[in-house]
Amino acid sequence: MALFDLFGKDEGKAAQQVPQHIAVIMDGNGRWAKKRGMPRKAGHAAGAETFRRIATYSKDIGVKYFTVYAFSTENWKRPQDEVDALMNLFRRYLKEAIEDMAKNNVAVQVIGDLHVLPEDIRDLIDECDEVASGLDNPAYATLCINYGGRDEIKNAVRAIAQQVQTGELSPEDITEETVSRHLYTADMPDPDLIIRPSGEIRISNFLLWQSAYSEYYFTDVLWPDFKPEHLDAAIASFNQRQRRFGGV
Repeated sequence: MALFDLFGKDEGKAAQQVPQHIAVIMDGNGRWAKKRGMPRKAGHAAGAETFRRIATYSKDIGVKYFTVYAFSTENWKRPQDEVDALMNLFRRYLKEAIEDMAKNNVAVQVIGDLHVLPEDIRDLIDECDEVASGLDNPAYATLCINYGGRDEIKNAVRAIAQQVQTGELSPEDITEETVSRHLYTADMPDPDLIIRPSGEIRISNFLLWQSAYSEYYFTDVLWPDFKPEHLDAAIASFNQRQRRFGGV
C-alpha cells in the first residue's frame, strides 16, 4: 500500500499508511439541510460536492479504491421529490464522469441492483463502464446505488444455487471465494477502512460480507461538512489499529 505524509511537508511527522480501499456511508445530508432551513435535496446536492472533493483527495493521497453508499434499496421509501433529486444528481455526476475519467485516470463505476434504475441512468452507467475499460491502471470511484448488503448476498446465493442446479458447481465445492466472486464487488478488494459520519453508529446494511475484517471509523461530522482533514483523522486512527484478521 502507498505511503503519504499525513501532515504535509513536515519531516518531523511520521508517514501514514494509506488504506488501499476506503468506503464511506454518506450520512447526514438531510440533517445538514434541516439545520439550515433548507429542503433535504439541498443537503444531497451539498453531499455530492463533498463526494467529489473527498474522492479527488483520496486519489491524490494514494487510495486505490474509494466506495460510497449513495442510495440504498430502502431509499425508494423516501418522498418522491427527494428520490427524483437524487436520480438527477446521479445523472449529472455520471455525465461528468464520462467526460473526465480519461483525463483524471479514475474509473467511475456503479454497483447494486441496477435493473430498476431509470433506463437513461443505466445507459450512462454502461457508457462509464466502456470508458473505464480503456483506462490504464486507474484509481476507482464506486457508487453503490440501489444497494443493500443482504440483497447482494441473496442475489449471490441465487446465482450459486442456479449453478448447482445445472451441474456447473457441486455444493461441496462452494467456498468463501465462490461467494465473493458472485458479489457486486467481485473485482475489488474488501474495504480496509469504512467511515460513517453524522454520529450514527451502525452499518446500515452496507458491504456486510466484505466488511468482515474492515476497520470502522465513526464521527459526528455531517457528510456535507466532511473535509480532507476529517479523512486524515480517519486514516490516522486506522494507523493506530492492529489488524490481526483473527490471528494473534
